[in-house]
Amino acid sequence: MNEAKPTPEGVLDALRPVIDPELNISIVDLGLVRGVSIQDDTGHVDVDLTLTSPMCPLGPEIMAATKNAAEKVPGVSGCEVQLVWSPMWDPHVDASDDAKAELGIWD
Repeated sequence: MNEAKPTPEGVLDALRPVIDPELNISIVDLGLVRGVSIQDDTGHVDVDLTLTSPMCPLGPEIMAATKNAAEKVPGVSGCEVQLVWSPMWDPHVDASDDAKAELGIWD
């Protein structure tokens, strides 16, 4: 049996279409995905995710979309999304250049 083994890069690619509804930018490009780890023996994925603020009203929606997208990756048996708050999200540091341009950050 030659089942595909998921990779962190493959999971990140699958998470790119997940959009932060308030900013209308990918959670990957915003730098909200803090980490992806995969258990080699089971294919279970853990995603560390932060939000733009602790008071983000759409946090549950973003977490559910993240879980659903990760679980569509071939070889992934399940996904758990953990919210992490340290370090706090800083678009000047965490966002991709394209996301910074969309946000009007020119540093």
